[in-house]
Amino acid sequence: MDEAAFLSTVERLRAGVERRLGDLLPPDGQAPAALTGAARYALLSPGKRFRPVLTLLTAADFGAPDGAALDAACAYEMVHTASLILDDLPSMDDAALRRGLATTHRAFDEASAVLAAVALLNRAYGVIADDARLAEAARVELVAHLSETVGFRGLTAGQARDLARRGQTLTNDEIDLVNHQKTGVLLVAAAVAGALIAGVRGVRLAAVAESARRLGLAFQIRDDLLDAAGQDGKDAGKDAGLPTLVTTLGEHGAREAMHGYLSAAYDALQPAGGTMSAWRYAASFFDAPKVAA
Repeated sequence: MDEAAFLSTVERLRAGVERRLGDLLPPDGQAPAALTGAARYALLSPGKRFRPVLTLLTAADFGAPDGAALDAACAYEMVHTASLILDDLPSMDDAALRRGLATTHRAFDEASAVLAAVALLNRAYGVIADDARLAEAARVELVAHLSETVGFRGLTAGQARDLARRGQTLTNDEIDLVNHQKTGVLLVAAAVAGALIAGVRGVRLAAVAESARRLGLAFQIRDDLLDAAGQDGKDAGKDAGLPTLVTTLGEHGAREAMHGYLSAAYDALQPAGGTMSAWRYAASFFDAPKVAA
């Protein structure tokens, strides 16, 4: 597929996600209005939709029917959004901006933001459980995997580690663990979901998961570089004082590590086969990272 056709495909999938996300939430104004409004504000604010597009492209790479993974893909965006709402709270990062807009607790209030995050997390499980396009066994597997992704070895643990590391000195391996749990686990879940829906199992599924794990590490370094440069649509310098690979390796060393993980992700995916469009999409975010040279 040439570049123009590929970009058109990505935009078509992203547009489909945007439409479906709105459909999967209560309509604007439904009572309680503050909860519904906060959830819709956070979920439907402009974003890359990287995780759901990754799910859809991975499913397509392994031959899933068109649309089979759409609701599951949207569920992972709900989880991602919930994690951002919580990350931005005064008790966490105390952020004022997200994606160039006021954070949810600033646009509404802290209580509405917390409740919206809880509602989005629960809605994500329900969206997968109710997806009639998926076999019952697949739904159970996806819900169980998502529970692990959010829980004590996933996003929640990553956020706890992230809060605890401020002002601390960590080894690069310890930083990688934080980065994996805080960012990588949801990328792994999104990619694995697409592969599972397409019927991928065994060593091929393990290859998809390992590739996505390494990709998640690359993406977190990219985010840290963007934060250092104040080019991520968030409050500038919010990660100041946090040990990251940018602080331990410097910008040049961090960039080398980022591209090393990206290359390792490509290598890890080879045993899975497939058409590699998900990899192509992910790699496009690293072609010209907006960081200082």
